[in-house]
Amino acid sequence: MNEFFPSVGIIGAGQLARMCVGPAADLGINLLLLAQQSDDSAAQIANHVIGDYNDVSTVLEFAKKCDVVTFEHELVPLSVIKAIEAAGIAVRPNSAAFVYSQDKSEMRQKLSRFPTPEFQVITSAAGIEKYPLIAKSISGGYDGRGVWKITSKEELSKLISEVGKVLIEEFIEFDFEIAIMVARSPHGQASTWAPTETVQVDGICTMTIAPAPRLSEELSAKAQKLALDIAQELKIVGVMAVELFVKGEQLFVNELAMRPHNSAHWTIEGSVTSQFEQHLRAVLDLPLGSTSMTSPVAVMGNILGSSKIDMYRPYLHLMARNPGLKFHHYKKDVRPGRKIGHVNLLGASVVELVQEVQHALDYMSGEVDE
Repeated sequence: MNEFFPSVGIIGAGQLARMCVGPAADLGINLLLLAQQSDDSAAQIANHVIGDYNDVSTVLEFAKKCDVVTFEHELVPLSVIKAIEAAGIAVRPNSAAFVYSQDKSEMRQKLSRFPTPEFQVITSAAGIEKYPLIAKSISGGYDGRGVWKITSKEELSKLISEVGKVLIEEFIEFDFEIAIMVARSPHGQASTWAPTETVQVDGICTMTIAPAPRLSEELSAKAQKLALDIAQELKIVGVMAVELFVKGEQLFVNELAMRPHNSAHWTIEGSVTSQFEQHLRAVLDLPLGSTSMTSPVAVMGNILGSSKIDMYRPYLHLMARNPGLKFHHYKKDVRPGRKIGHVNLLGASVVELVQEVQHALDYMSGEVDE
């Protein structure tokens, strides 16, 4: 092993870590994963150790094998992250920034000078009169989980009795949702990709379109600056997704994710530098790569599990129908509603690309057979 190439540790071995394996290999970087089990998506194809990310001693033993440690999910306890830092190992993003992806209350307070929905943290429905509203778990929610639309005081009281303290936010009737990916290195170099429209069904992203077709040029620039300003405010290192609601000419910050993100899977083929390569560059403090698009439009569709479990045979039809389709399978057990892969398609026509990607998703799920 060449001693001059650093070792990057990723806590987590799901599909996001899996998609870092290729860029790491291209750069000669040694990648080590902390997996929960050997059949985790990324553990199937990369060096890994098995361990519990909640256990301080396990994580410390893992981290000591690495020059820098990063994450593919927000579930690592802050106390564990601080223990790695106390041992003198670089953690990126660090605990001071990472807390804002774990604690929605802390995030809202930190971003209070940015355009966000009105919010408050409550333990009782008393005094709350404006409905509907959005209630969120303070921590742990993602992909629509831990988020509830509440229409009455009775519903809110019942939720509080079940989950305790919640964050409530004003209900915004937005026009559509976008995500801005931003990358930032330790010495402050930063970049963004084209704003991406995200299509949600039952709280799960099913498709993304970049650049966001309904976003004006002026609002696009405003959204990118907003993401860069937030990255600077939080001193984030690595890539971060800033999820925004768009209502007319207004933007509202919805969520943050301090890691590679589903909304930017299109960058694998659709950008000069993918979010996964950029994340590695950023955490190693290498110069960041170009985020220019490689085609006018990039559409990504999430392949969700269904009753159809053969995910290989559909290639015969789909690759023949459209050789431009690019498939990315995560080699996870197929379960209804579970993200098991995604498909990318590049071109010039939003309408045609969306139709082709949707057909691929429908065919792979068994909804259509031609």
